[in-house]
Amino acid sequence: MMARLGDFILEYSVRNRHNETIPVYSVTNDEGFCTGYFSKDVASKDKSTYKIVPKGYFAYNPSRINVGSIDWQRTEDRVLVSPLYTVFEVSHKVDQQYLYYYLKSDFILTYIKEYATGSVRDNLKLSELEKFPINVRSIDEQRKIAAELDQISTLIDKRRQQLEKLDLLVKAKFVEMFGDPVDNPKNWKLMTLNNCLFSIENGKSFVCSDSVREGDKPAILKLSAVTYGEYHPEENKAIFDEEMFMESAEVYANDLLFTRKNTPELVGMCTYIFETPKKLMMPDLIFRLNTNQECNKIFLWKLINHDSFRSKIGAIASGSAKSMSNISKERLGNLQIIVPPIDIQNQFDIFVRQIYNLKSKIKDNQEKLETLKKAQMQKYFG
Repeated sequence: MMARLGDFILEYSVRNRHNETIPVYSVTNDEGFCTGYFSKDVASKDKSTYKIVPKGYFAYNPSRINVGSIDWQRTEDRVLVSPLYTVFEVSHKVDQQYLYYYLKSDFILTYIKEYATGSVRDNLKLSELEKFPINVRSIDEQRKIAAELDQISTLIDKRRQQLEKLDLLVKAKFVEMFGDPVDNPKNWKLMTLNNCLFSIENGKSFVCSDSVREGDKPAILKLSAVTYGEYHPEENKAIFDEEMFMESAEVYANDLLFTRKNTPELVGMCTYIFETPKKLMMPDLIFRLNTNQECNKIFLWKLINHDSFRSKIGAIASGSAKSMSNISKERLGNLQIIVPPIDIQNQFDIFVRQIYNLKSKIKDNQEKLETLKKAQMQKYFG
C-alpha cells in the first residue's frame, strides 16, 4: 500500500532542559549514531538545549540528510543530539529498520536532493520529508525485507573488516621486519632520499572539466586519487583538449606517486600503483619517485606513510597550519631514511603483493554484495 510518510512519523522535540548527564551522539552517513566526533569542549558545555532521542526514534541533521546521514537510535535508553537535529518517532505500523533502508535508498536520496532547500547547504525540513511516498507493507513483510538487507549488509561489513585487518597486518609486518623507521632499533644504514632515487618527476597542469572522463579519454588525476595511501583512478577530471595529452605525465603500473602539496595533515602521502587504466596523467601537485637499486618502491611507499614517519614528512613541508603545505624537491631529496639491505626490502615487497592480491578478491566480492544490496533496495523501494 502506497502512503504518505507523514502518516507514520511524528516530530519529537524534547530538550534536555535539566542538563542531565546523557551521552551525546552524532549521526553520520557511514556509521549512523556514533560518539567519536566530539571534543572535550562538547563534553563540558551546557547541553540543556540539546535534543533527547529515545531508543527506537530517528534523528537527522537537516543539512546532511542529502548524503544519507540519518539513523534510528538502538543503543541506549536515551541519547542527546545537537539542537540542529530533527528527531521523530515512528508508528508501530512501520518497522524502524525497514524505514531506515527506505530512507537510505537511492530512490529516496533523489527525493531528498530534490526537496532540500538552502543557499549554503541543502536543508530538508521534516514537513518536506513527510510528503515522501512509502510502500507500507504488512509488518511481517517489512521485517522480512529488513532482515534480508541486514544479512547482505553484515556480509559487506565483514569484507570491510577483513580489508582493515589486512592493512593492519601489513603495518605489523613492516615493524616486524624493519622496526620503527624513526627510532631505527635495528640500526639500518641511513641515507638521504636523493641517494635512493635516480629522479623525481613533476606532474603537469591542465585546464580541466569538473566531470570524470568518459571511457578511456585522456584525463588528469585529482589529488584525492593518491591522498590516502591507496590508488583511486576513478578520482579524475577530463581535460578539455584531448590533443594536450602528454605521455611524459601518464601514470603507469609500478609508479610511486607522492603528494607534494596538500593540507598539513595529508601533505607528503605516498601511493604505489599496482595497476591503472590508460591515459591518466599526474597533476602538478604530485611527484613521481623513481628509485634506484638501493630502494624498493613498495618499501619506500610504506615507509613514507608510516605513522611515526609522518612527523618527519611534516617537518620538511612549508606553509602555515591554515593553508596548503608544500614540499620542494630539494627538501624531499634531503630527507633521511632507513635503508635496509635490498633483499630484505624485496621480501617485504613479495608479502605486500600477496596481501594486495587477497584484498583485490575481497574488494571484488564486496562490490558484488553492494551491487546486490542496491538492486534489492531498488526492487523494494524504487
